[in-house]
Amino acid sequence: MDAMNQVAVRIFVGGVRPLADSGKLSGIFKLPVQGPVHLGPEGFDGDVQADRRVHGGPDKAVQLFPAAHYAGLEALFPVLRGSLGAGAIGENLSCEGLDESGVRVGDVWRLGEALLQVCQPRNPCWKIDEKLGCPGVAAAIAQSRRTGWYWRVLRTGRVGPGDALELHDAGDPALRLDAMLELVQREHPPLEDLQRLARAPAIAQNWRRKIEQRIAWLREQGRG
Repeated sequence: MDAMNQVAVRIFVGGVRPLADSGKLSGIFKLPVQGPVHLGPEGFDGDVQADRRVHGGPDKAVQLFPAAHYAGLEALFPVLRGSLGAGAIGENLSCEGLDESGVRVGDVWRLGEALLQVCQPRNPCWKIDEKLGCPGVAAAIAQSRRTGWYWRVLRTGRVGPGDALELHDAGDPALRLDAMLELVQREHPPLEDLQRLARAPAIAQNWRRKIEQRIAWLREQGRG
């Protein structure tokens, strides 16, 4: 779907708790905010990440997972019916009517007083499976390319449950998130397309490195 001008959202934050089976600490447990909350350069007040090596930071300040994707997960994993809903896999923002086909890397959206920029897709990890008690969910999310995405914060400020995302500045149409995910998952992607993606000014640095490493490997294999 094309990007909509305004999209109502729900906001979730959470502290660190141990996962039930492994006991590993995780910030995947989120609850909806009940009033205005400050959004800083590394996320919402009250939102904490356990493993800062792979979570958090300016390029992973805010995470959105489209609410409509949960129906697809329930269809794939019937055991989860009735237990999935907004916030279930650790997202900060949940919305209806917007997904990976409607946003581009570089898009800037307003939320309350803040400005957010789409900078990378989510890379779902094993903690989703353990939190839900259902192996295979994270892999299904990745394979379906219905991953949600991360935003960096360009302008901090207060946001609240009644605020809506509003498109402020559209990014390059060639950098649509679903197309980006399809490209990087191809076995033999066109090098020129990967190079264009790696040069995108707004892309997160860790994704730029991944893409540059993929380009180098493909060239070593004589595919570019």
